Amino acid sequence: MFINVVSNPHSLLILLFSSRSLRGLTEMAEATEKETCAHTDIVIENHEFKVPTKELSRAEHIPDWEKSIAYRDLTGFILAVNESIKGKKIRDEYLMSATVQKLSDLIDKLIGWVDEIPPTDQPQRFGNTAFRDFYKKLKDNAEDEIKACLDEKYHKAVPEVAVYLVEGVGNSTRIDYGTGHELSFVAFLCCLFKIGALSEKDAVAVALNIFEKYLKLVRKLQVTYRMEPAGSQGVWSLDDFQFIAFIWGSAQLIGHKRILPKSFVKPEIAEGFSKDYMFLSCIQYINQVKTGPFAEHSNQLWNISAVPHWEKVNSGLIKMYKAEVLAKWPVIQHFLFGSLLPYRPAEG
Repeated sequence: MFINVVSNPHSLLILLFSSRSLRGLTEMAEATEKETCAHTDIVIENHEFKVPTKELSRAEHIPDWEKSIAYRDLTGFILAVNESIKGKKIRDEYLMSATVQKLSDLIDKLIGWVDEIPPTDQPQRFGNTAFRDFYKKLKDNAEDEIKACLDEKYHKAVPEVAVYLVEGVGNSTRIDYGTGHELSFVAFLCCLFKIGALSEKDAVAVALNIFEKYLKLVRKLQVTYRMEPAGSQGVWSLDDFQFIAFIWGSAQLIGHKRILPKSFVKPEIAEGFSKDYMFLSCIQYINQVKTGPFAEHSNQLWNISAVPHWEKVNSGLIKMYKAEVLAKWPVIQHFLFGSLLPYRPAEG
């Protein structure tokens, strides 16, 4: 049973110490890894693609969302990638297919666009309106940029897939960014697997290269354009902006002999190992943008540092993500559904 971590800041520790939860999630992840990344049931030539649209109109739709194909495939994808990167470092050697390299170069290109679109002088401190120029440039060019990364046979899917990339950088009206936008970028990656443009062998590089570069992009957007956190719960949230980064980052650290959960609150650990471990790069970023005692501005992460093993951190974060992100109306109300990630119920 999940205890609400917002009302009870110590409840996450109760969840993380549950060995039953750990065993169940491990079995689920192992099964998912065998199926999700490699499996695609999309026949490009015959498939009718659809530009994603909003389907959820009220909070009462959350149970239907949790039974949908989109929910099943997204959570399955997150678990499969999680399993594939356990014990691996960002700077390890792993396969970089031509498609992965092109997508990686695309993220580099987007980072360069931020430099080309400087923030405007404005009276308000947060929400620099120059972000809207960046967003418009991405929206106007996303389909062509993605087509340049994919074989021509996948171009039919691009109008649908591109929406998730654009949604993944933030909201241009509110000039904010949060876990819902992170989920959209993960949906972008998931869709590329579903159409066959990426395959199981790309899973490690997708997480440790493409997603890691994506984090650099959104952090640059946040700092340059002073973006507000979207839907942040303040001190009781895990982080103002990210969550999947902590899940996958904790998977990397499973089995590490020297870096234990209690170590990451030490600034020198985050500084020294941030280039190899996503979790520690997240901590380093927090240390750069926040001031004051870590236990005060990042209470949930401080609680996690008391957990003895990364396996339990990882399994607890997965359950927390499902309860505190995927089941929260302020986040999920904005998710868009298409033919690849449909709202209709999953079989079984």
